[in-house]
Amino acid sequence: MPSATLAVMRPSLRFMLAHPAHLIALGFGSGLSPIAPGTAGTLWGWLAFTVAWHWLTPLQIGLALLAALPVGWWACTLTARHLGVADPGAVVWDEVVAIWLILWLVMPAGWLGQCVAFALFRFFDAVKRGPVGWADARFKGLGWRGGFGILFDDLVAALCTLMVIALWRFIAG
Repeated sequence: MPSATLAVMRPSLRFMLAHPAHLIALGFGSGLSPIAPGTAGTLWGWLAFTVAWHWLTPLQIGLALLAALPVGWWACTLTARHLGVADPGAVVWDEVVAIWLILWLVMPAGWLGQCVAFALFRFFDAVKRGPVGWADARFKGLGWRGGFGILFDDLVAALCTLMVIALWRFIAG
């Protein structure tokens, strides 16, 4: 499909299924949510992590995370280019990988701890203040640099989330 045609189209089920990169970048459909696709992608990531946690060891999850980063970079880069938008809202693989990283490092956390991690991450990702805002502005464009940028600000939001949780645990003793 010519990119000029894709630049004006809104991601759809047909678009998502047209290429494996689209399927991954759109969070296996969660990014197609008409309301808050980033939150929908984070929820899908949380659900996927919860399932994986029961089947895989922490080491296996860590290895899956390591694989998900370059695959996600490729998928986000290609999908953004096909949509003609530097950071499309429907591209949610960045949220998926970020919540996986957070949960992998805070587990075994109970339901409340996971909810707090989710809420903190969504706050940092949505508000984009401080280091997250810097990271969001640092890498832009439709090439590989832009694809990295899609992931980078969410990884910084994950780091901010983990720092708050670590501080909370330190203070709570």
